[in-house]
Amino acid sequence: MIKLRIGGVPEHFNLPVHLGIEAGLFKKAGIDLEWIDYPGGTGAMTKALRNDDCDICVLLTEGIITDIINGNPSKIISGYVKSPITWGIHTGNKSHIHSHEQVFTEKVAISRYGSGSHLMPTVDALLKGKKMDQDQYVTVQDIEGALKSLNSGETNIFYWEKYTTKPYVNKGHLRRIGEFLSPWPCFMIAARDEVIAKHPKALDILLKIIHKTCQQFMNDPEAVNMVSERYDLPLQDTKYWFHSTEWATDSWVSDKMLMSVLFTLKEAKIVSDEASVDNLVWKRSASK
Repeated sequence: MIKLRIGGVPEHFNLPVHLGIEAGLFKKAGIDLEWIDYPGGTGAMTKALRNDDCDICVLLTEGIITDIINGNPSKIISGYVKSPITWGIHTGNKSHIHSHEQVFTEKVAISRYGSGSHLMPTVDALLKGKKMDQDQYVTVQDIEGALKSLNSGETNIFYWEKYTTKPYVNKGHLRRIGEFLSPWPCFMIAARDEVIAKHPKALDILLKIIHKTCQQFMNDPEAVNMVSERYDLPLQDTKYWFHSTEWATDSWVSDKMLMSVLFTLKEAKIVSDEASVDNLVWKRSASK
């Protein structure tokens, strides 16, 4: 039995992996898979990969690409969610901010540098011909930290997945003033180089199981009800989310997509102009 640790955000996107664990599919294949929640998002997961606190993570595409370029000893081993993520743009309930156009001059709450909550406002600004300065960002760790920061007036803006924050909006803790659609597939699966070198066959088996559970989940007539109940999301919101989301059913990662993400990261000055896509993805032929 090979022990592997996999991490991700405690959100509805990762339910197919949980279903595979609960059904014992990984154990039947000789993999003891431990799930670790990372409510701090992609920035927390890239740190975990660097520190050997986790072996595999399901994390935002732009975040893992940036961190591998910046020295994270990991590789993308598969796509996970092929569709873009809908980011809600939020402010505090007493904030003076009322429109998307006001966002780019304000202090922005982020979970960590390199996380989606940091990179998405940067990219959003770039695509609208604006520019964000680094001193506009304030690290708040997670959603709870963002709520405190926004409602104390320390920050005024917070980008986070729309449906995850919907309950806070409904209760009046946050106001959503806009949305931003990520311009590429939102989630990738990445593993540490050491794990790839040591357990390439186990990773291939693990990915085949994840892809199978994703396929089954997308075709499950009870999937919407299951997500709504497990994650305490309104049924109608869950329907909209489910029918706008597509999971990967194979390991293929598009070179064109990687180049497009890298171009945007360079334009936003998040990575150096010399960065390339050459060493971002696990090349299986070199591992066998």
